[in-house]
Amino acid sequence: MEHRIIAERTEPGGDSLKEWHMVREGERTAMCGREIDPMETRLPPEAWGTEEAKPFCHSCGALFLRESP
Repeated sequence: MEHRIIAERTEPGGDSLKEWHMVREGERTAMCGREIDPMETRLPPEAWGTEEAKPFCHSCGALFLRESP
């Protein structure tokens, strides 16, 4: 299954990052259940666990690890 990392902002359209979420390809809801703006900043799934993808949603991270090969 393909994934992508999408930013959640502190305010819609704002500049401040709240945290990153993992989203399954083709879905608009993060793995933790939060509705995510698909037009927000993205990172490749390989960025998970790196400084670039911090802070990261703990729930999304745990679920992503369970789906990873």
